[in-house]
Amino acid sequence: MSYKNGRDILPPSLLKELQKYIQGEIVYIPKKEQKRAGWGENNGTRQLMEKRNQEIYSLYCTGWTMKDLTLSYHLSEDSIRKIIVKTRGVLSAN
Repeated sequence: MSYKNGRDILPPSLLKELQKYIQGEIVYIPKKEQKRAGWGENNGTRQLMEKRNQEIYSLYCTGWTMKDLTLSYHLSEDSIRKIIVKTRGVLSAN
């Protein structure tokens, strides 16, 4: 973030109005609100994780044990359990 002088970038009427509220201090002006992409949406990580989680659930449904899944995917048993419960809920909702 760089410092900009109000005289250089603001119309005189706006500068005068701002000076009624604050003078000689630094003011942060935030960006306009914009919809931010969710975690992993831009780089494809979200889709990879969803695909992996569906694979884990499918393998579990075909008889793989928690131990098999933890060793194969290098995740904790608790993580595998959460993935199975969440994926089961998502698939049953569809």
